[in-house]
Amino acid sequence: MNLDEQVRDLIDNAPQDGTTPALVEAIAPVLKHIATQLRHPQYYVVQSLDRSWVVNIISHNTESNLERKVIYAFPSLKDVSSGLVSVKDPQMIALPVPVVHILFQMAAMEGVDSVIFFETPGNAMVGTEIQRSQLQELIQMQLYGQTAPPSEIPPDIA
Repeated sequence: MNLDEQVRDLIDNAPQDGTTPALVEAIAPVLKHIATQLRHPQYYVVQSLDRSWVVNIISHNTESNLERKVIYAFPSLKDVSSGLVSVKDPQMIALPVPVVHILFQMAAMEGVDSVIFFETPGNAMVGTEIQRSQLQELIQMQLYGQTAPPSEIPPDIA
């Protein structure tokens, strides 16, 4: 699915409450802009059987009191077994999720600081981190008409 199809899928499958589809359409430029800075149209996310995404707690190397809650997004199913998360648990599965869907879900996930997208197959040591707070800020700016065109969204968001 290309990015436009991913956005259309989000809109089509949003609750038909008269608000949510229009909201998704309004923030689509932000989601698509960030997604274009990532390499893959979909990533594998480790989930429980009830489809809850696995949140990983990572600590700073030198300051153990600094922790972040992150979700890992892998470029392939093979990369999921890199050792960063345990999928040997029969209650855990890794499923492909379109990149726009990941960004949309992350924006609403309380208690998650960021998603780390591993871009290079076979390399789970270097990833692109998208911080939830930055994404939410860009979405708010888009919703309230305070943002510049997508070409002026900070290039370092991804």
